[in-house]
Amino acid sequence: MSNDRTYDVIITGGGIMGSATAYYLSGMASGLKVAVVERDPSYARASTTLSMSNVRIQFSLKENILISQYAFQVLERFEEEMAVEDRRPRIYFHRDGNLFLVGEANLPAARRAYELQLSLGCRVQWWSPEEVKAHYPLYDTSGMVGATFGPDDGHFDAYAALMAYKAKARSQGVDYLAGEVVRIRAAAGRVEGVELASGDTLSAGCLVNCGGAWAAQIAATAGVDLPVIPVKRQVFAFDPAVKPDGPLPLTVLLSGLYFRTETGGLILLGKSMEDDPVGFNFAWDDQRFMEILWPELAEFVPAWDRLKLVRGWAGLYDVNTLDHNAIIGEWPEIRGLFLATGFSGHGLQQGPAVGRYLAELVSSQPVSLDLSIFSPRRILEKKPLSEAGIV
Repeated sequence: MSNDRTYDVIITGGGIMGSATAYYLSGMASGLKVAVVERDPSYARASTTLSMSNVRIQFSLKENILISQYAFQVLERFEEEMAVEDRRPRIYFHRDGNLFLVGEANLPAARRAYELQLSLGCRVQWWSPEEVKAHYPLYDTSGMVGATFGPDDGHFDAYAALMAYKAKARSQGVDYLAGEVVRIRAAAGRVEGVELASGDTLSAGCLVNCGGAWAAQIAATAGVDLPVIPVKRQVFAFDPAVKPDGPLPLTVLLSGLYFRTETGGLILLGKSMEDDPVGFNFAWDDQRFMEILWPELAEFVPAWDRLKLVRGWAGLYDVNTLDHNAIIGEWPEIRGLFLATGFSGHGLQQGPAVGRYLAELVSSQPVSLDLSIFSPRRILEKKPLSEAGIV
């Protein structure tokens, strides 16, 4: 790399958010010179590839539901549209559903969310405890008053989807650069470029910060204070002695514990907890599973009192401590500085809609889906959004 390069747009972070943005932007404005700077080209610690790869329609905020509706549209035709020459990606989209349990305490909120989802044309069902038991006999339905089931929800191969976006963006002229952004260069309230850890500089009048768990750290170099912290979330894979009759949906218990089936007869399980460590820590703790999560799981699925913990891993959520919702758009105080962070665990499924929206903002085109509710201005004004059902 030469000591200085000039681009029209620089995107920091080449995960799902950065690569989707690069794909849409290079498709909308083919004359733009776009670079994606990725600190970890192996994506070994990328939140995209360390997630449980879930996509769901079941949100309580209208815009989040609309974002997921677009994600479904994209995933349905993804393999065809992301083909490069004769190479088509395989993302293995499994629509096994998402099942959210409902108890007395969350019944009013669950009903409101369910009605909102129906009003927007979503396929979602309200099940009684008896219906839950009929579909999934292993579950202990005591303590619940019902559940909502999204049959279109499911999971896919996140790494394959990411590589497909990257390959397509590169085929459309985007440069992918290995490097770490250590400082945003700005002057007179305007972005000028970035400095890399290597000492190189990249110049551009537009910067899109898709740094995920590192986004706040990057933004701070321009004097931007974001309420976004890196929080470790752990996933455990186990082999139960008693197998379910078929695939299980991503099942979210009243406590927030969630699990789903995975290929090879395994079950993936996770839970966001108040004491999850803040920081860039990727160690996973088998004792958390053995001492806390397994006993809780065995109460709901008594047949899983015998199982083998096979493996685990840890990844990072970019948690927006203001309201656990995304921060998307141009920072009001610095022209040309666009943000896409704070997704709090929803970034993978929101990548397609957010990438398209950012590309439209950057290229000054009419927006297909108005996501201005997530504007960074609410951070300055300290006006949180309301969203239930965060997992």
